Amino acid sequence: MTAFEPVIGLEVHAQLKTQTKIFCGCSTQFGAPPNTHTCPVCLGMPGSLPVLNKKVVEYSLRMALATHCTVPGQNRFARKNYFYPDLPKGYQISQFELPIAVKGYVDILVNGQARRIGLTRIHMEEDAGKLIHDPKRPISLVDLNRTGVPLIEIVSEPDMRSAEEAGAYLRILRAIIRWIDIGDGNMEEGSFRCDANVSLRPKGSSAFGTRTETKNLNSFKHVEKAIQYEIARQTEILLDGGTVVQETRLWDADKGQSFSMRSKEEAHDYRYFPDPDLVPLVIDPAWIEAVRQSLPELPDQRRARFVTDYQLPEYDAGVLTSSRELADYFETCLRSFNQPKVASNWVMGPLLGLLNAQDRAIEQSPVSADGLAALLKLLDQGTISGKIAKTVFDEMAATGKTAEAIVKEKGLVQVSDSSALEAAVDQVLAKLPGEVSRFKAGEAKLMGFFVGQVMKATKGKGNPKMVNEILEKKLKG
Repeated sequence: MTAFEPVIGLEVHAQLKTQTKIFCGCSTQFGAPPNTHTCPVCLGMPGSLPVLNKKVVEYSLRMALATHCTVPGQNRFARKNYFYPDLPKGYQISQFELPIAVKGYVDILVNGQARRIGLTRIHMEEDAGKLIHDPKRPISLVDLNRTGVPLIEIVSEPDMRSAEEAGAYLRILRAIIRWIDIGDGNMEEGSFRCDANVSLRPKGSSAFGTRTETKNLNSFKHVEKAIQYEIARQTEILLDGGTVVQETRLWDADKGQSFSMRSKEEAHDYRYFPDPDLVPLVIDPAWIEAVRQSLPELPDQRRARFVTDYQLPEYDAGVLTSSRELADYFETCLRSFNQPKVASNWVMGPLLGLLNAQDRAIEQSPVSADGLAALLKLLDQGTISGKIAKTVFDEMAATGKTAEAIVKEKGLVQVSDSSALEAAVDQVLAKLPGEVSRFKAGEAKLMGFFVGQVMKATKGKGNPKMVNEILEKKLKG
């Protein structure tokens, strides 16, 4: 059987979070009543002229520099011509032969393996409107509020070889966009959208196979599932001796399948040409340098610093830097409790588990970074046990009270009195003569059982380290 290698490239459209549109002063606010954020410019009225929004260029430069792109001295807008009801001008203002950024890259980590994914280009463009199809009548409605909303399109090289790599690449891009504060990366609202190009080739071959493009991917999970589906579909075709058809396909998330939208023969000829209403854009090198200096520490830089400075595993550093807000939370916690691995375990475990269960972002955490640090101090000082610490954490999240207040109110202070613990150990061992005999005969694994029984007897308040030491002395002495 021939082994095939997937070749994957992604085209990502990211909405920039400017207050106004790319070529006019209309608001970009999401969720307004239909067709209320429009004007003669974004509606394409005769005689109206576009004026470039400087903030769009600045945000595009931020993304270009954050992804190691080259910014050419001159770039130009072009008209992308096609006719569709959500495109009032009959063309979209985009960039073609002279984009704002070229030849960048991002680094991803999948299953412990680092991979570098090249970026072909980043270009600015305006968004189209939105068609709303009536489920009860054979009509479609058009909302032009989104028309003219600024986008950047990020086109990758065909460097990804699995659905997991594509998912990791998208998460890194989204993290960068949010990190440098140029967009919210909200896939559900359509402000971060992706089209996936997939082809197969025999392993070891350098030639590309016939590719398909899958659209309508509005979550990381759907992107990965659609790519896995397309790899399986193309593999089956090739193993059966068939030929993959170059086409555009639509992903149906409910059915877990993609369907053909149009073939290569039906593909658009966009007839690009320079927009005569917009002069070429020349970007001053001093402006580029000023934007570079304004960039924060980027995700890959902060991830590397977490590994170097805090001696964290790559996995931990990757999770903690998945968003700027989460990384800030972690480092705020360390200011009061400087034990990075312990803090990392609690942030990645109980904290993120709680936030995921409640569908909250880290900014909405019911337990503050300083509050978590205070809890970890009590644990580190031996005031409470690990089991009690988890109970206290849950109570903090539910009530907003401090760890110290909860421990005091509920009498949860850990028992570290050696005489009290010895009495509890003696009581447990006296009730379990059979198990004691088996332990002394060589069943060392019973130690964990004895510890559990003592902790149960002390209602979880026994100091686990002291309990272990006393049991060792009683059973082996």
